[in-house]
Amino acid sequence: MNQEKGGNKALFYDTYALYAIVKGEENYKEYVKNYKIITNLMNIYELYYILIKENENKLAEDFFNKLINYCVKIDPTIIKEAATFRLQNIKKKFSYLDCLGYVTAKSLKIKFLTGDEGFRDISGVEFVK
Repeated sequence: MNQEKGGNKALFYDTYALYAIVKGEENYKEYVKNYKIITNLMNIYELYYILIKENENKLAEDFFNKLINYCVKIDPTIIKEAATFRLQNIKKKFSYLDCLGYVTAKSLKIKFLTGDEGFRDISGVEFVK
């Protein structure tokens, strides 16, 4: 995660994307080098939880410390839009956090990076499996 060498493009990384990067998934390697990472504290919280659940405590600490600098503040003004988006897509069973991340990305005018199947055909999404 060398953000200094990152490209000019920024993406909002959801937990799926962050976890794929942590696990070294091949399809996510370009997203480590060529894009600026933007996420929020809740995605880092979720990633940290997943890693400690897998007994990857050192990895959890390492990535927590690396990613904390790439967090944007959760803007209270988008909460309503995120809730509305979730309700409009209730059949896709998106999590609250994914809806918040997606709407945050939209508000920042950047794409939402995920491998979550429900987002495959939604505009404003960089879908990578």
